[in-house]
Amino acid sequence: MSNIHHIKQHTSEEFPIVIIGCGFGGIGMGIKLREAGIHSFTIFERADEVGGTWRDNTYPGCACDVPSYVYSFSFEPNPNWSNIFGQQQEIQQYLLDCVAKHQLRSHIRFNTAVVKAEFNDEEGIWNLTTESGEIHQARVVITAVGGLTDPALPDITGINDFKGEMFHTARWNNDYDYGNKRVAVIGTGCSAVQVIPSIQPDVAHLDVFQRTPAWIMPRHDFTISQKFKSFLAKYPKVQSAIRGVLYWGSESLAPFLILDSKWLSKPFEALAYRNLTKHVEDPELRQKLTPHFQFGCKRMIVSDDYYPALTQENVALITSPIERITEDGIVTKDGVHHALDCIVLATGFDLSLAASPFEIQGRDQRSLNDEWSVDGAYAYKGVSIAGYPNWFSIMGPNTGPGHTSVLIYTEAQINYIMGGIQTLKTQNLKYVDVRQDVMDEYNRNIQKRMKHTVWTGGSCVSWYLNADGSNHALYPGFATEYCHGIKQFKLNEYETTLYPQVQDLPATSAAG
Repeated sequence: MSNIHHIKQHTSEEFPIVIIGCGFGGIGMGIKLREAGIHSFTIFERADEVGGTWRDNTYPGCACDVPSYVYSFSFEPNPNWSNIFGQQQEIQQYLLDCVAKHQLRSHIRFNTAVVKAEFNDEEGIWNLTTESGEIHQARVVITAVGGLTDPALPDITGINDFKGEMFHTARWNNDYDYGNKRVAVIGTGCSAVQVIPSIQPDVAHLDVFQRTPAWIMPRHDFTISQKFKSFLAKYPKVQSAIRGVLYWGSESLAPFLILDSKWLSKPFEALAYRNLTKHVEDPELRQKLTPHFQFGCKRMIVSDDYYPALTQENVALITSPIERITEDGIVTKDGVHHALDCIVLATGFDLSLAASPFEIQGRDQRSLNDEWSVDGAYAYKGVSIAGYPNWFSIMGPNTGPGHTSVLIYTEAQINYIMGGIQTLKTQNLKYVDVRQDVMDEYNRNIQKRMKHTVWTGGSCVSWYLNADGSNHALYPGFATEYCHGIKQFKLNEYETTLYPQVQDLPATSAAG
């Protein structure tokens, strides 16, 4: 029998909120709720620790491709980053430290996966069913599930026949010793570019299976001295200024990385090609590594050691398509059998851009999965969805950046959601539900602008795109523009219903 966490009497102190996911989005949301004096929230996390993608991705060489000073909360600066680009262990520790400092751990329910959400129109509450069958009730639900969580497995014949070791980069087997083994890496995206140079010196032979080459820019990473760390700790305004310089620097790159303009792309293609020629002298290998699509169409990759790794004697770049996987290796369409001990799947993530993360039923039992399966995922400013009252998303549809730190968007969304929550509380509203016409007009404008971006220009196929070629992942503009547009929660854009003066309201099992 399900354990139902029943409705409790509503007081000014009891306003039950559920956050789903405990990566950067969920942690940032929890911090801002506590700062506002709201403690009646619970964070449901399906894993056994916080961190999201930085908890799960423990592969060798894992690091961020955005400078640490902007890939961190503006309200929680860290002067002790070891490198310009934060490494996985350090980013994960940063999140753990944020949780400890702001006393969030008592609010978190680990190993708790939400599998269904149903809105009760009459009571104005959400009933959330967990994998164990428990039902929790909340006034407000905030999803912060992220996109880089569920590995995308390739559709390759015989993938289950391999008798050696096989794992995805996001589920790295840290107990496996790949030293002196014959290893294959399938994929040459962001994760692969970090893994390959990290394991190359230790393996006997490394086969890199490339479907499409990428434009790769120099990383220019370096270690930050202890003296400079101490200086930043003493003068935090200097770190804030560095963050500002990096932010505006990335904003200045937006037109080059977003607009479908060969004229704007050419300078970056030239820089990337010079990076390639600097490291790869062999003309045949260089040709294999030269992209034939416009710069920015796929995510730009930064690396200083990927190209040098590919030139080593124990590495082979395979461009013939994979035909099948056998018990002891991979057969490519040119008929060659590549004998292997281990296969690493660097094949990215299942973003589910045309599906909800789990079953979600809104007003009048409408299904979000059904609605999104028609035209792809959509929301108002990526945060609110018409027909799903008091339901907010962090990093929802069309809020991914193509040129800067995702946390710029995340913080803006957190502040906007806080505005919605404060409005609900102060005006005694049963719910706020974004108007259908407001959401539709916003998304028409997004998709109209998307036609002028390099992502939909047709020169490549990327994970940004749905099967129909539409882009529901990224925001087609400056981060500054997005943040300005979402700065204020405007009640006239929402349908609202007042609660009666006396009304029983729900509570979830928040421990805080």
